[in-house]
Order: sequence, then C-alpha cells, then structure tokens
Amino acid sequence: MNTTTTVAPKRPLGFWIIGAFALVWNLIGVAMWYMQVNMSAEQLAAMTEPQRQVYEATPGWLNIAFAVAVFAGVLGALGLLLKKRWAGTMFLLSLIALLVQMIAAYVVTPAWSAYGPVGLVMPAVLLVIALFLLWYANKAQARGWLS
Repeated sequence: MNTTTTVAPKRPLGFWIIGAFALVWNLIGVAMWYMQVNMSAEQLAAMTEPQRQVYEATPGWLNIAFAVAVFAGVLGALGLLLKKRWAGTMFLLSLIALLVQMIAAYVVTPAWSAYGPVGLVMPAVLLVIALFLLWYANKAQARGWLS
C-alpha cells in the first residue's frame, strides 16, 4: 500500500502580509468606485470646474472598467489568502481593466487638460501595485504556495 502524502510548502509571513495588503488596497478601490458612481449633487458641486468636466465626460463603460479592476483585485487578494491558483488570473484581469480605465480616462475625458502630467502620478502608483500583485501571485504559484 502506497501512502505518500504531499505537504504544501510553508508560506512565509510576507505571503500573508501581502495578501492582507492586497485585500485592504482593493477594498479601498471598491469604496472609491462606489463613491464615483454614487456621487451626490453636493459632492459634484464641491468639485473644481476641471474635475467636474472630467466627471461629466466619463462614460458609463469607463466606470464598468473601474469596477472590473477593483472587484477582480478583491477576488485576486481573496484567492491569494485562500491559496488558490486563480488568484493570478484575477490580478491579470484587474491589471487589464486598470489599463483600459487609465488609458481611456485620458483619451475620452479632458483629464489631461484638468490634471496635466501630475495627474499621472496616482495612475502610475496603481499600475506599479497591480503589476506587483500579479507578479507575486505568479511567484506564489511557481513556489507551490497556491493550489
């Protein structure tokens, strides 16, 4: 009788810290998306004129891309914490939706004239984090931490 058992490799503390960070980060993204799609008239009135122009020029499909980016990110983080191999797929979907959202925001809205080059700082940070999370999930998969 063959009684071989496979023991999953132990995950380092950093795995859990990165998973928790990814979940909190993407839940913040969900909150931002919710605030974006449920903006009140008072909140809209409190914006500067250029910000209001960008908001009003944003098509509905761009908010859908935003939703896909953050909800796929939440699923990726949950997948990582649950040690599931589909975490990487969710982070990839999140990254693709983020790229669609960022590029489209500067193509179909007056974001460039409203924010200029400084407006690219936050999208660059988002991109770096999304790339890192995808890389980390793939690394975790390669090390056998995800099943």
